[in-house]
Amino acid sequence: MRNLIYFLYKYYTFLLFFALEMFSVIILYRYNNYQKANFLNFTGGIASQFYETVNNTTNYFSLREINDSLLTENARLRGQLLNAYYQNGLAQTSINDTVYKQQYTYVAANVVNNSIMQRNNYITIDKGAAHGIKPDMGVIGSNGVVGIITSVSEHYSTIRSALNSNTKISCMFKKNNAFGSLEWNGDDPKFSMLKYVNKHVEVTMNDEIVTSNYSTLFPQGIPVGKVYSHLIEADDNFYNIKVELNTNFSTLKNVYVIVNFMKEEQLKVEATNKSDN
Repeated sequence: MRNLIYFLYKYYTFLLFFALEMFSVIILYRYNNYQKANFLNFTGGIASQFYETVNNTTNYFSLREINDSLLTENARLRGQLLNAYYQNGLAQTSINDTVYKQQYTYVAANVVNNSIMQRNNYITIDKGAAHGIKPDMGVIGSNGVVGIITSVSEHYSTIRSALNSNTKISCMFKKNNAFGSLEWNGDDPKFSMLKYVNKHVEVTMNDEIVTSNYSTLFPQGIPVGKVYSHLIEADDNFYNIKVELNTNFSTLKNVYVIVNFMKEEQLKVEATNKSDN
């Protein structure tokens, strides 16, 4: 108590000045509209900046949750695209029948490991058997093809990347449906090679390359890339086509695994033909 009295006695002039100053400021802003408006604008701006900073910080820590939500929604929307449905080609006479049947659905996943500098590159994702993923399923990204599922655990899967010398993806020209096989030569991760395109096919720069319908892995029409260069040897029947890939594998973060509901049926029919041979 003695210390408090001593403190007040020692600094009473400053404290009195400060109290009178605050009182005058309150009187000034309370009874003068112009100063009051300026004060409210100033404090409102400070408060707005504070709340904006808090909101931005909160949103930053929620980005992972938001991203997962967007991936799931994108997968659902991809499953509603026309190329995700199989058209049976029959005219329908019953209101209970449908011209289209769901053939493809998509499982969104995050990339947890990736390589692009090896001869045979692989990608690991955070979805596995528990999410309905099996080996030999196609994988795409937001811009185009990514690769093929090779091995699966309960919660993880490995993708044989399109940047792998053992990966072969059936592709075709969007403009004329001429088909070939996309195979990586192990050089530049931005490019791949389209092989076995007949020399009679008209090929020009920037022709769009998409997935063909000769595969159970990918729906027809998934973007792959565009023709970067092409040449044909005098004694060869096929082009040597360099394709600039749409997918940037060095920044790949999210992918979609393709589930083909009719794959087993197609493979079963094709296996019958192989046994006959």
